[in-house]
Order: sequence, then C-alpha cells, then structure tokens
Amino acid sequence: MLENLRKSVCEANIRLENYNLVSFTWGNVSQIDREKKLVVCKPGGVKHSMLSPEKMIIVDLDGNIVEGELTPLSDLLTHLELYKRFDCINSVVHTHSRWATAWAQAGKPIKPYGATHANYFYGEIPCTREMTGPEILQDYEKNTGKVIAETFENINPLNMPAVLVKSHGPFCWGADADEAVENAAVLEEVAMIAYDSVVLSSLELKTMQKSQLDKHFFRKHDKNVYCGQR
Repeated sequence: MLENLRKSVCEANIRLENYNLVSFTWGNVSQIDREKKLVVCKPGGVKHSMLSPEKMIIVDLDGNIVEGELTPLSDLLTHLELYKRFDCINSVVHTHSRWATAWAQAGKPIKPYGATHANYFYGEIPCTREMTGPEILQDYEKNTGKVIAETFENINPLNMPAVLVKSHGPFCWGADADEAVENAAVLEEVAMIAYDSVVLSSLELKTMQKSQLDKHFFRKHDKNVYCGQR
C-alpha cells in the first residue's frame, strides 16, 4: 500500500541525517495522501541510516495503524493535527536541529534579516507561546499541534512553512516530503545566519594593541621582506 509514498518518505527521513539536521533518532518526516486520508511516517526509535520503505508506518488521521509492524514516531499526533488544521500542506518535518532549536528554547522568533530568509519565509518565523501545565500533562503532542495552529491564526502557512515551538524545536512543512525537508534545511541555515547577524551587530570590539599584533605576526613573518607593485 502506498509504495511510492513509502519510498519518498523514507528517503526524505534519511536526508535529514545527510543534512546534519538530526542526531541519534531525533527528527522525522511524514506525508499525507489527501485522497486516501492516510499518512506515511517514520517509525519511532529507529536510526535514520537503518530505515527502509518497508519500515515506514501507515496511519489514518486518528493515529490508528493501518499498515506496519513498528511503533509510529512519538510526535505523530502533532503531525496529524497539522494535517487537519492546514489543508494546504502535505508533509511535515520535525527536528531538533541545533540553531533552530536554540531560537525555540530562547522563545525568540527569527526576524527577516536578509535575502536567504526572504527567499523561503515571508516575514518573521514565529515562536509559539509557552504551553500550559494541563496542555503538557494531557495530550501533549496533540496540543502542540493546536498551539502551532493558534500561532498561525493570522499567518498563511504557505508563506511561512516553519514554526519554532517554545522550549521544544522547529516544525516545517511543504507540498511534499522533499519540499518540507528543504524548508527544514533552509530554516537551520537561516537560524544560524540570524544568530551570527544579531551577535555581530551588537559588538563594538576594540582592535588589539599594535604591539601585540606586531608580536604575534612578526614572530612568524619576516618584517624585512617587502613586495612592491611594478
């Protein structure tokens, strides 16, 4: 069942590791077949390098396993909630990639500082609000999806295919698994560039003392050697 979709979802999950977006078994990709109302997802606890199309799990929109012998990914209910809320998306990616997760843990949105950001994300990449105690203790994964949807009440998910979940990490999406993974990879790059930009723009460092500069440079280079222009 859904052999082509199993294959593409499997390959997309493996690319997460190739793009250095995941460590250990953290991170996953799913994709929905809207016509059949079935979702293909990664099994939980399986290393990305050990995945195969046969190991992919097929579930319905209530999370019931339709086909597959392994346990579905732990964030499945978040994926399913996003498919229900955003009928314009067909694939969801979740990672704990370093730079995007750092912004999520800080509870900070990523502002549009440059062209790399603007090529993929229209405006500020939002960070969700802090979840309440009851939201965390009961139906945490499903409520994560609800909080994301709440954050996008006035945001078009087609123009903003990424979100930072406070104290958790990024979720991205797209028209298919390939696009969703690409958005996740670009988000990580944008998060790193944004951090560097914020840090550099806030610095007013003094240059080192000339005597110290001379000491370090000229002990390795002959100051009497000169190369002039002709």
